[in-house]
Amino acid sequence: MRMRNRDHTISRPDWFRIFLICAGIIFFSIPPSLARDDVFIGRFSSDIPGKKVPSQWEPLLFKSISRHTNYSLVKDAGQTVVKAVCHGSSSGLIRYIRIDPEKYPIIEWRWKISNIFKKGDVTRKAGDDYPARLYIAFEFNPENAGLIERAKYKTLKLFFGKTPPAGAINYIWASKAPDGTVVPSPYTGQSIMMVVQSGNAEVNRWITEKRDIIADYMTAFGKKPPMITAIAIMSDGNDTGESAVAYYGDIVMRGRDIGRERGPGGE
Repeated sequence: MRMRNRDHTISRPDWFRIFLICAGIIFFSIPPSLARDDVFIGRFSSDIPGKKVPSQWEPLLFKSISRHTNYSLVKDAGQTVVKAVCHGSSSGLIRYIRIDPEKYPIIEWRWKISNIFKKGDVTRKAGDDYPARLYIAFEFNPENAGLIERAKYKTLKLFFGKTPPAGAINYIWASKAPDGTVVPSPYTGQSIMMVVQSGNAEVNRWITEKRDIIADYMTAFGKKPPMITAIAIMSDGNDTGESAVAYYGDIVMRGRDIGRERGPGGE
């Protein structure tokens, strides 16, 4: 018996349908973290263990403090992270980078500490130490500043020897102040302390933080934030004389997700 050949040619409309189906499968299978337009501030997990300073970062030192915190890249739970060892010391790591918070309002990072400081107190200079903090500096814009703000800025510039930030937010792991506490730094009202972790309940555990920078800046300064100029991490114990070990994981900035992000006071 002679078999009849069948035509297996797929018409153009059929090809188009198949293309749309495949494209949809690929799109919806992409993890949200890859689909977003993220900016990695600290991609420590891709760096080399044993280095003292991560790629694109540099030491943050203070002229009046001679004892510095020791930073290094290490492996922890299979990932490369920054380890900070503080013994009555103070210094940080900073990355200078310009970012528009309107485009990237969400910052997310992981951290872990060995202990809190017994003498830690967010309201006093003698207690202004934290086993872990993440610091965001904002650009000074003289066009939007009053006479008093410009005068303060000139004074800070003379003191620091280079262009200081107009304002800063410190996300801190406090000793006693409740989560959600927002207070000025004991040293300057231009730097705001925001407690995102407090106490011993979560020590020795990796904690992921996610913050809405625009909402936090509005809470701190009562207006929308200017450009971000730098982001730093710091573990300091120079005021209390105490010791701690902290770990910092990747730091990433993202566009706003659909749904709520964490602002002051929690979810």
